[in-house]
Order: sequence, then C-alpha cells, then structure tokens
Amino acid sequence: MIFVRFSETVIGANTYVLADAGAKVALVVDTGAGASRWVGPALERRGLTLGAVLLTHGHADHVWDSAAVAGDAPVYIPAGDFYRLDDPLSRTALPQLAAAFQAVGSPSWVRPTNAQILPTSFYGSAQEIVPGVSIRAIATPGHSEGSTVFVFDGVVDDGEELPLAPGQGGHMMLSGDVLFNNGIGRTDLPGSDPRAMGKSLQTIVREVPGETWVFPGHGPATRLDREVNSNPYLRMFLD
Repeated sequence: MIFVRFSETVIGANTYVLADAGAKVALVVDTGAGASRWVGPALERRGLTLGAVLLTHGHADHVWDSAAVAGDAPVYIPAGDFYRLDDPLSRTALPQLAAAFQAVGSPSWVRPTNAQILPTSFYGSAQEIVPGVSIRAIATPGHSEGSTVFVFDGVVDDGEELPLAPGQGGHMMLSGDVLFNNGIGRTDLPGSDPRAMGKSLQTIVREVPGETWVFPGHGPATRLDREVNSNPYLRMFLD
C-alpha cells in the first residue's frame, strides 16, 4: 500500500494519503489549511487519482482545504460533526487563526460540494472506501461530538514521513485528535465532553490490538501499547 503523511499545515495538522499500489485510487484523510498545495503534486508523483476525502472530525484545522482538495469527489465526515461543515471556524476555539488559515490554505471557507455523512456500515466492519482500501470506523466522541478513529491493516510499499520502512506494516489506526504520541485531545472546546473522551479511550484500548501503529492528527506516530504503558493522560482514564 501507499501511505504518506504531510504535516506542513496550520497547527501542524497531519494529512494522510492511503492507496492500494495496484488500484492507484487515493483516500485523503484530513485536509488542513495548506494540504491543497501538497495533495495534488503528491498524487501526481505516484500516478494516483483522488477517490475520496475522509475527515476524522470537523474542526477547522482538519477540514479547511477539503473543498479545494476534493473537487467533486465525496468528502466523508462522521454524523456528529456534519453540522460543523457549515462554518467550522466559528465552531471551534480557533477564530483567532482565521488569517493563518486564509494565508496558508484556501482564502475562505468553502463547504465541500459533495459532503456526505460517513455510512454507518463502516462502524460495524471494515468496508472498502476507495478501491483496494478498507477501513473500519470506531466512534470516539469527546474531543468533538463526532470524533472517530479509523483502523486498517496493510504493508507499506511506498511511505513518507512514517516510522515504517517498505515491507513493514500490520495493524494501523488514524486517531485524529483523540489520541496522540504522549497526549490526548482537548476536551475544553465547544462540543467537547471529558467524560465521553474517557469512555472513548477505554473503547480504543479494549477494541484495538496493542501492537497497532497510531497515526494521530498532530505530531509523530506511536504504538498503542507504548501509549497504554507510558501516556499519563491515557493512564488517567485506564487506572
């Protein structure tokens, strides 16, 4: 599989590209301000076409360039955060960053023309979202109402900004702003819920194998077993 990461966005929100090396159809995950400058050339270099955009949640630093990246392609977002696509900047604590979003990414917020609620079938079992790429969604509210993590398996043939060399892989998770390397997502934002976050973190540890690689919405990758053992914020909800 092709699995590449880009972090040169406002607030360093990670954008990920997943694609089957044979099918050559890309899934782009989280499109922060600045992602639109990178996604097109990154796909072109690898001979990929865009199949869909997937959003882990609806905060502005993860969705700002979604319309510019997607064009007419579907943009999937969990149901609980669908309303945020009307005006994502005012529904976070980030209005002071409006100038930065506009300078680095799209000059103003544009709602994706083909925004869709992520089908509930993805929450039951792994489903193919673009040809050759299957993911399973786990609802993990707390950082936002609709925050969701996505788990999948694969072996990396072509990677960028990853701790995995070609031929390595296994269980992987895109954790959005729920779980970070030595941290967890904020729960003091509009729509956040500390109690729901605690339950969501417990769900992750219960349902996701410990050897899973965790690729967060900000910062470097980690492994779930490492976080279970050493992340003090996660331990707080597990003890």
